[in-house]
Amino acid sequence: MDRKSHWEEIYHEKSHQEVSWYQEQPKLSLELIESLQLNKSARILDVGGGASRLAKGLLDAGYNTIAVLDISAQALEQAKNELGDQATRVEWIEANVLDFESSTCFDLWHDRALFHFLTDASERKRYVEVLKRSLSPGGFVIIASFAIGGPEQCSGLPIVQYDAQKLSRELGAEFKLLRAKIELHRTPWNTEQKFMYSLFQRNRKS
Repeated sequence: MDRKSHWEEIYHEKSHQEVSWYQEQPKLSLELIESLQLNKSARILDVGGGASRLAKGLLDAGYNTIAVLDISAQALEQAKNELGDQATRVEWIEANVLDFESSTCFDLWHDRALFHFLTDASERKRYVEVLKRSLSPGGFVIIASFAIGGPEQCSGLPIVQYDAQKLSRELGAEFKLLRAKIELHRTPWNTEQKFMYSLFQRNRKS
């Protein structure tokens, strides 16, 4: 089964509230974003956003240029349905991030629980190449992945665990680590998952 088919099946079988990574409120992501004091018109991309509630949180906080990218059409449809009339205020992009070509550059790239699925080094290299093409000089990156000592797989797929230093090496010298924080995420069935949130800024001379 290819990656797209896998995630379409996951979201066909489960609602967004039944997947392990579901958050009623993406508090730490919103806290990190708010700490940057971005202009409310800053261009924000939620990579692998699927049925996440981050877009709603951003809209509620006054941000008005938001895009959500996911490989699964069903995940995006669930997110649109949850937002209702507000869904028209978000750009929805159905794509594999590794093939993503953007006509604009973003000020913030947010990824919660996508990067750690890239177990092949060549895919991680492609991801960073897409990130560099898509992010403005001086732009910010938030990547939340399973932390060292966290889960070893998710949704039947292997993952790669990260700490902030390991993730920094993947992104390269063009990105400066600003902040790193562990989150102990509670799944809908009340088990605990250890996430590592890392905030980077891209060199302004890129």
